[in-house]
Amino acid sequence: MQFNTSVFVFAFLPITLFLYYVIPFSRAKNYILLLASLAFCAWGDPSNLLLLIAVISINYFTALALVKVDGNLIKKLLLITLISFNVIVLAVYKYTGFIVSNASALLGLDVVVPSIALPLGISYFTLKLITYVVDVYRNRVDVQRNYIDLALYAAMFPAITAGPIVKYQTIEKQLRERAHTLRKFSSGVRLFCIGMAKKVLLSNTVAILASSMLSYGGSEVGMYGAWFGLIAYAFQLYFDFSGYSDMAIGLAKMFGFDFEKNFNYPYISKSVTEFWRRWHISLSTFFREYIYIPMGGSRVSTPHFVLNMATVWLLTGIWHGAAWNFIWWGLYYLIVLLIEKYVLSGFLERVPAAVRHFYVVFVFLMGWCLFWISDAGAIGEYVAALFGCYGLFGAQTYWQIGAWQYYPVLLICLLASTPLLPWLKCRLQKWLKADEDTEGVAAYIGIKDTSAVDLCDFDSLIQGAHGARSGVVQIIQMLCDITLIALLVFSLAATISGSFSPVIYAAF
Repeated sequence: MQFNTSVFVFAFLPITLFLYYVIPFSRAKNYILLLASLAFCAWGDPSNLLLLIAVISINYFTALALVKVDGNLIKKLLLITLISFNVIVLAVYKYTGFIVSNASALLGLDVVVPSIALPLGISYFTLKLITYVVDVYRNRVDVQRNYIDLALYAAMFPAITAGPIVKYQTIEKQLRERAHTLRKFSSGVRLFCIGMAKKVLLSNTVAILASSMLSYGGSEVGMYGAWFGLIAYAFQLYFDFSGYSDMAIGLAKMFGFDFEKNFNYPYISKSVTEFWRRWHISLSTFFREYIYIPMGGSRVSTPHFVLNMATVWLLTGIWHGAAWNFIWWGLYYLIVLLIEKYVLSGFLERVPAAVRHFYVVFVFLMGWCLFWISDAGAIGEYVAALFGCYGLFGAQTYWQIGAWQYYPVLLICLLASTPLLPWLKCRLQKWLKADEDTEGVAAYIGIKDTSAVDLCDFDSLIQGAHGARSGVVQIIQMLCDITLIALLVFSLAATISGSFSPVIYAAF
């Protein structure tokens, strides 16, 4: 089951919300949410539950033992054993086929590659449990003695598939006590509507252009079609994953939880380092806090630093999928980031912002090309087409390629991938308060954190507005809500009509 399906929106979510809020006891709400999450995980394949419960139970009891044993060496061995168990579980289900096929090819053997179904959310709940046991070991959090709460943390359906990787320390207190307010609930509904529209109306639409250009092949569509296909894929990937993350964070708010953001307008970045601080923030945070920093981070010798970076980016590539193109994609970013640090750092600081932005766009588009195409021959042809080896239109004509039909939606995607709306909301706040303090306005926009602003929640502006201007904000709030309802209706109509497509990142 995925969030952008009619069965989820019309059946699963309303029933879960009703049962959750009809029970007045706060602790009992965790039981309802856990049962709903287990049902969500079991949908389509009930055997997923056995693995999930087994992994949760082993982490629960081993973490309890971790705080009881004496001696740092024993604790460290116990931690290593538990982390190894989680990694092995993930590797067996996700990488067995890849390892066997490559080993048999290398040894010249004819081995039948096993087909193992990937359990729902395994990439996410294993990493979440690793953050829990490591933080218990570091004494950053108390060991969770309530099995239900730990199970809820690991299996909670808003963050089990492709939402943010929620660290245990982020919601440790929320598992015991959290606020349920109408404002938080309505904020969650609005964010869910935004995420649904991004996924269904934007990502699914440009996906048609991307897949058609890829199916033609670089030699058929030439430089024009190849670039438009790659740009369409970049928007497809961004709105697919950020939209699903928005839905996940919105759903969490409906149940009283506050998840941290996962995207912060990455396509406006002016360095590749900045790009990775804005893209899939929870994954970057995980690798930084639980792998990169424990290895020494950047406060080491240059060879050691390169080794740390290589480890992180190799694991980043492997985490995304059991295929060589993901490994090459990870190594590609390793090389780019090392060049940016040791060669381009001083140069980039001196060039205009537009040049830096163009450089980052080129880098991530080439990266998405590696991410997108798994066949080595196909990617070679496609890259050749990007640089004009097959002419402007290849074997087609401008009209046959058909990219022109997607100009309007590509323009919408371009605008939606920038912090235009936070900027407009900031200007509205300045007008309401008659505030000439531009520094305060800049802080509100959140130049360092543009996604922290709830774009469709104007309650705080109404409270601080002068006089009759608050009425203007109320009208804007009403218009925004009507627009979001319309977007949700259009999204559901598109889903019901049969245009549903699975979430890309759910496969990772």
